[in-house]
Amino acid sequence: MRYEIATLKIRLGGAGAATAGLEAWTKSAEAKGTLLGCWMNEIGELNEMIVLRSFASDADLQAERWRILSTTNPFNAGEAIVSMNFDSYAPFPWCPAPQPGKYGSVYEIRTYKLKHGGVPPTVEAWKAAMVERGKLSPLSIVMYALDGAPRFTHIWPFADANSRAAIRAESVARGIWPPKGGPDWLTGDMRSTLALPTAISPLA
Repeated sequence: MRYEIATLKIRLGGAGAATAGLEAWTKSAEAKGTLLGCWMNEIGELNEMIVLRSFASDADLQAERWRILSTTNPFNAGEAIVSMNFDSYAPFPWCPAPQPGKYGSVYEIRTYKLKHGGVPPTVEAWKAAMVERGKLSPLSIVMYALDGAPRFTHIWPFADANSRAAIRAESVARGIWPPKGGPDWLTGDMRSTLALPTAISPLA
């Protein structure tokens, strides 16, 4: 399984057109991937839409990427999209595929850059820690990048921002989080965004 995060900069007032276009694009007969999440940033870089899709293979991901790059109307919303950025991922081997459903009104999307060789120990550290951490709140997906700088991205749903803060504080206080040994592999270059599901997001 492969995943892609498309980060779309949306012109002011263009979110509705972008959402409608993206829904049609991902449901078309030519589409190779499966839409999993579609969020608009609430805290972080504003006027950004974050789109998470899964693909059965590298070939499908590349075919879909070419379909986007070959048109002047990407996602059927070219006039609403100011710019696009794409990141390709593979899931941590133990992480199950996200299942559509209602999980929370706020999603946190975090990306951490890693030191050289940091992917394997990070995968193992998270595997051990998620046994207990997962009891406090669900994890939508954790995955490592296949291109660009060594890094990984994790996505978490929460009922609201206050719930997020309380759960994170509890996990730290109980020694559940962060994963033991995990921070040793972080460079300190981190990014966190709080985003709201759009009406078409299967992860809602």
